[in-house]
Amino acid sequence: MGRGRVQLKRIENKINRQVTFSKRRAGLLKKAHEISVLCDAEVALIVFSHKGKLFEYATDSCMEKILERYERYAYAERQLVANDSESQGNWTIEYTRLKAKIDLLQRNHRHYMGEDLGSMSLKELQSLEQQLDTALKQIRTHRNQLMYESISELQKKEKVIQEQNNMLAKKIKEKEKVAAQQAQWEHPNHGVNASFLLPQPLLNIGGNYREEAPEIGRNELDLTLEPLYSCHLGCF
Repeated sequence: MGRGRVQLKRIENKINRQVTFSKRRAGLLKKAHEISVLCDAEVALIVFSHKGKLFEYATDSCMEKILERYERYAYAERQLVANDSESQGNWTIEYTRLKAKIDLLQRNHRHYMGEDLGSMSLKELQSLEQQLDTALKQIRTHRNQLMYESISELQKKEKVIQEQNNMLAKKIKEKEKVAAQQAQWEHPNHGVNASFLLPQPLLNIGGNYREEAPEIGRNELDLTLEPLYSCHLGCF
C-alpha cells in the first residue's frame, strides 16, 4: 500500500511543529544552496520562525546586494504597471474631453458664421446676438485704439521732422551770413570801384537821342561860355 498524500495544515503540537520546522528549514536552505551552485543564480532566502528568530541564506553572503537589486526591480515593475494603467485611463478620459470640446467649438463657429441656426431656440439666438454685439464693440474699440496710437506716432514723427527742418534752415542762414561777411572782408571796395568803372547808360528813344544830345551839349556850352565873353568885352 502506497503512502497517502499529506494534507497541509498547521501542526497543533508544538514539539512536532518545532521538529518539522527544523527539518524543512534545513532542507530549504540546502535546496537554495544547490540551485545557486548548479545554476549560477543569485539566491536570497529569509525565514522567520514563529518566535521571530531569523534564518537566512544568500549567495556569496551578499544579502544586502541582492535585496537592493530586488527593491530596484520591484519598484520599477510597480511603476511601469501603475503608469501603464494610469496612462491608459488618462488617455481615454482626455480623448473624450477633447472630442467634446472640439464638437462644441465647431458648433459655435458655425453659429457665429450664421450657419446651422435652425436647431437654436429663441433664447439661444438672443444670447448669440448679444455675444456678437459685444465682440463687435471690442473689435471697434481695439481698432480705434490702434488708429489713435498710429496717429500719435505720426504726429511725433512730424514734430521731430519739423524740428530737424528748422535746425537745417537755421544752419543754412548762418552759413549764408558767414559767407556774406567773408565776401565783404575779402573785397571791401569792390562795390565802389565797380560803379565807378561802369559806363553811363545811353537811352535811344526812337533814334532821336543822338541827334538832340549834341544840341543840348552846345546849349549848355554856350550858357557856360556867355559870361566869359561878356567879361572879355567889357574889359576891352
